[in-house]
Amino acid sequence: MITTSHRGCHDPDFRTQTPLVGLPVESRRAADAPSETDEDRLPTPHPTDALRQLAAQALDIASADIATLHVFKRSFDARKADLLAVYIVDLSLADAQNESALLHKFEKNPHIQATPDMTWHPPCHAPEGFGTQDGERPVVVGFGPCGMFAALALAQMGLKPIVLERGKPVRERTKDTWGLWRKKVLNPESNVQFGEGGAGTFSDGKLYSQIKDPRHLGRKVMDEFVKAGAPADILYAAHPHIGTFKLVKVVEHIREQIIALGGEIRFEQRVSDVLLAPAAGGHQLSGLQVQDLRTGEHHTLHTRHAVMALGHSSRDTFVMLHRRGVAMQAKAFSIGVRIEHPQSVIDQARWGHHAGHPLLGAADYKLVHHAQNGRAVYSFCMCPGGTVVAATSEPGRVVTNGMSQYSRNERNANAGMVVAIDPPDYPLDTSAWQAAFGEQDGAQLAQEAHALAAQQPPAPHPLAGIVLQRELETRAFEVGGSNYEAPGQLVGDFLAQRPSTTWGSVLPSYKPGVKLVDLADVLPAYAVDAMREALPVFGRKIKGYDMADAVMTGVETRTSSPLRIPRGDDHQSTNTRGLYPAGEGASYAGGILSAGVDGIKVAESLAQALLANASAP
Repeated sequence: MITTSHRGCHDPDFRTQTPLVGLPVESRRAADAPSETDEDRLPTPHPTDALRQLAAQALDIASADIATLHVFKRSFDARKADLLAVYIVDLSLADAQNESALLHKFEKNPHIQATPDMTWHPPCHAPEGFGTQDGERPVVVGFGPCGMFAALALAQMGLKPIVLERGKPVRERTKDTWGLWRKKVLNPESNVQFGEGGAGTFSDGKLYSQIKDPRHLGRKVMDEFVKAGAPADILYAAHPHIGTFKLVKVVEHIREQIIALGGEIRFEQRVSDVLLAPAAGGHQLSGLQVQDLRTGEHHTLHTRHAVMALGHSSRDTFVMLHRRGVAMQAKAFSIGVRIEHPQSVIDQARWGHHAGHPLLGAADYKLVHHAQNGRAVYSFCMCPGGTVVAATSEPGRVVTNGMSQYSRNERNANAGMVVAIDPPDYPLDTSAWQAAFGEQDGAQLAQEAHALAAQQPPAPHPLAGIVLQRELETRAFEVGGSNYEAPGQLVGDFLAQRPSTTWGSVLPSYKPGVKLVDLADVLPAYAVDAMREALPVFGRKIKGYDMADAVMTGVETRTSSPLRIPRGDDHQSTNTRGLYPAGEGASYAGGILSAGVDGIKVAESLAQALLANASAP
């Protein structure tokens, strides 16, 4: 196979241009269609004949010499008057023996190269009869994207994993999540953060990442999603997404596949403790203490190999691991708000007179500004045509996030507008720790934090970021009215340093509701100052971004995990053998795709270690 890319219509790696108006769209649903149907899964038609001709022209061969042509990636270039489609395609020749000579001819052309092998090749496979002995099966803790793909890979390698998920199956979880959004009733174990599918289920379902992926494991993640019912266009879209409603079905189908391969999914099972034995350099995992949340009963699950795919909000589990001596470190993350604009404003700013074209759909953006106070302000998790959602997992706290459906046809665009913070920003005062962890535990942890701060060089406590998160989330809850409504403010009033009192042309989408306030009463002063400086700058980059009626809703605090659980090259904890920190909670991923990729890599390492130990005399 040969890979080329073309602007307009090409093979992988060419630069020819074809105006967007020349592409077929008649069988493509418009971006603002009112509902999703099975037809949405039909791939967008491509100008196959034109692509074939352009590829042949670029390769200096006849069109008839091309046996097959497959679109690998499609994006759009709006920098000129005519908006252009950019294609990367894979092709094969009718006479395969000519491919080597053709590749040699174009070896200095970076846009023409051999198509890489993107097939996943498992490094090992369990022998027949594996899993019959007590404690032999691996355990995956958490069934978000990372845990899901770790479990799937383990199952495909014949290891019959046991998955422990503290939340509920995705459909029951969806009902509980709507209970908060519609009735202001929070279930701390079944919400946007906890449950089958993880936090990514209630998001835009973005499936792109900037991670280095030399083995093309991201392609395996995408292929598995499509096999499970995701729209086929995620395989070639430059910025693919699924959306919440479609993710529900996809998650269920992947679960069914894991079970069919001998895996087991146990819902409403919370890991309350880890059982550790002394080992060289630290500990060896020997089992997990598990609480059945339906009955309250505890039981021990013996295992020497467990993937900890916790997600970034499993704060009680982080505390437990810290108390058991598992190595972890505080890390930087970001805080801020969700900002909403009319999607039409973003479309016009990004696409110009092409806005509204059915192939383009709802436009997105990415922004960053380095403020004079040293803070970086940037857009995060942009959700075109979506809604701002209540994403808390703890009583008495308010957290925001963004979500879109596959159609992205809601009135508003939203994104996080967040400010980068570092461990020195985290509270040290004992009262803040007690508010975060309770009077007794908080005092003990605060004492640890003070001791670490006094040593040379000083070090932040691993759990210090959680203190700041809970402090801001509690403040947002209280300022919002102590009923899970979120504090909000219009951009014009935020810039003028006055509380908002009435809505303008942009109405907030956050449910269960938004209370107009002064966000300076919620966020730290350094964050407020940096955002006030950044808004006009962003307005010059995207016309209308700083419009007075745009809505800011707080607080966004879970941009990433506030800590890192270090691991070695074998993906095991640096001081706890058999424990495999993985995904976003351990700070090895940031989004659905990267979490899935990390789950596969960790599963491979676990499988190799487990089977090597099993075969040792």
